[in-house]
Amino acid sequence: MSFNQPPLVPAGPLGGHPAYRHRIRRERRGVLATVLALVFLGICGLLLLGILVSEVGSAGVIVGTLGALLPVGPVVAAFLWLDRWEPEPPRMLLVAFLWGACFATLAASILNTSAEMASSMALGDASETFSAVFVAPWVEEFLKGAFVLGLLLFRRREFDGVLDGVVYAGVVAAGFAFAENILYLGRAFASGAASGQSGELLAVLIMRGVFSPFAHPLFTSMIGIGLGVAANARTVLVRLAAPIGGFLAAVFLHACWNASASFLDGAALVPVYLMIMLPMFFFVICLMLYQRRREQRVIAAELPGFAQAGWIAPSEVRLLQSLAGRSGWLRAVKRRSGPTVAKAVAEYQRAVTELAILRHRMARGSLGPVAMRWHDELLAEVLASRARAVGAPDALHAAWGRRPPPAWSPPPPGWRPHHPPPSRPPYPPR
Repeated sequence: MSFNQPPLVPAGPLGGHPAYRHRIRRERRGVLATVLALVFLGICGLLLLGILVSEVGSAGVIVGTLGALLPVGPVVAAFLWLDRWEPEPPRMLLVAFLWGACFATLAASILNTSAEMASSMALGDASETFSAVFVAPWVEEFLKGAFVLGLLLFRRREFDGVLDGVVYAGVVAAGFAFAENILYLGRAFASGAASGQSGELLAVLIMRGVFSPFAHPLFTSMIGIGLGVAANARTVLVRLAAPIGGFLAAVFLHACWNASASFLDGAALVPVYLMIMLPMFFFVICLMLYQRRREQRVIAAELPGFAQAGWIAPSEVRLLQSLAGRSGWLRAVKRRSGPTVAKAVAEYQRAVTELAILRHRMARGSLGPVAMRWHDELLAEVLASRARAVGAPDALHAAWGRRPPPAWSPPPPGWRPHHPPPSRPPYPPR
């Protein structure tokens, strides 16, 4: 499709357009891949469970799991809050969490234990510290970052930039920390049960659940930042250097954290926490808030062109360009027309967002020839999802209550855009 042709409208039935049919086939393949991934990760989880039970016992696993659940909820919720503009597919986030909790933890346990056993003959009792500081950071960050790298390589359309990289990296790391916390809390419970004291369990829970629940997500977010930069880079040098730099930063932070707990009887833990971890934590927070604000500006800049092309109604621009407008719209639709219609509007909002971000990436020149096919598919999805929403009573004008915006009237069911897109390059000069 060129930008001088009429907009893509699903021919006949809404699913009749070739681009729309291609997206349906791609989603079906995605479902199959997700099922296979869940089966594989389930097997890894069972193997890991067997290792945990053999080490800390059934009671230790139960107590450790209950304690590990406390920090994982707020951590994952924080990443979901950052991802509100263009929410990632829930099944991909689930696979990301299970990758960290099952496969990455199992593989890291095997590799770290093997490295410790191999070095014990030369280092003796120091092999545990050597493995924690000089082996575990490389192994664990590689295993966690491999999932995010796989998304960039094989699901590049859904991987938009730094924000997506940090969200996926954070969810993977949250899964890894969840499984690791089960082990540490289970050990503390077993040790306390043997000695008749419960103080060790409480200390581990406070340390890992209160003071450092974001430790692993912070480390792996460096990889997400590097891969996010590479996703929109226009030079081969940046595409290679950014992920390598992010991985090395993740290993460095991880090694510093482990070293602070291993050397000097943990006396370096507080200085490292205050001088390295907290500043990096606030840096990532500020970067994510900036990226989310930038994403909003990108979407707001594209929406007037969509309205001019006839892909959306001009009155919808104001509602789509802010999270408050979108959420208010959905609440009004749900209140007046029910959750099914609200879901249709939410799908329409998501499709518009994805198309706006894709067009911005195309303007930067960071995508190859496949971007045009992605554009056709997303545009067909926007028009089809809007047609579904228009067909439901009050779906696209419930948010305006009794007084709609000036010069606007609800389109009739089955409405299609008839205006050709503007005769100009895909993006206005900025």
